[in-house]
Amino acid sequence: MASYFDEHDCEPTTESSTPFSQANNLLLQLARMLLEQGPDFEMDLTSLTPGERQAPPASKAAVESLKAVQITPSQAAKGASCPVCLAEFDEYEFVKVMPCQHKFHPSCILPWLSKTNSCPVCRHELPTDDPEYEEARKEKERAKEREAQLDMLHNAMYG
Repeated sequence: MASYFDEHDCEPTTESSTPFSQANNLLLQLARMLLEQGPDFEMDLTSLTPGERQAPPASKAAVESLKAVQITPSQAAKGASCPVCLAEFDEYEFVKVMPCQHKFHPSCILPWLSKTNSCPVCRHELPTDDPEYEEARKEKERAKEREAQLDMLHNAMYG
């Protein structure tokens, strides 16, 4: 089997000084890495963000407390669908409702929440069973509140 470079008549990436060519090199390196791993390779691209920890699964209590509601005929007639699988809900079908009010098939949302704690549509976070993650999340919220207070004070003084 010929190498990727021979097949595509190209050279390996080289160090470059321009930001544009550096970005192209990084993208090319990512593409080559994915090609080398083969078709069954699974990669969580959120883990590529430096310094950020991947969110843990939603807590069992939070998942168990999700409401199950029945799709009404009018909702079905409007073509309401599951944001994960994109299939339309059937009349009288039971779906899970997240606190943000997004609705999902249980078979779609439960595996998702077993891997991460957020809504796949709006990223609203459910509680987790990880105390370190919860403390970091609370600290982020406190930082946002401080920033909002500073903005409000600034606008009051200079606005």
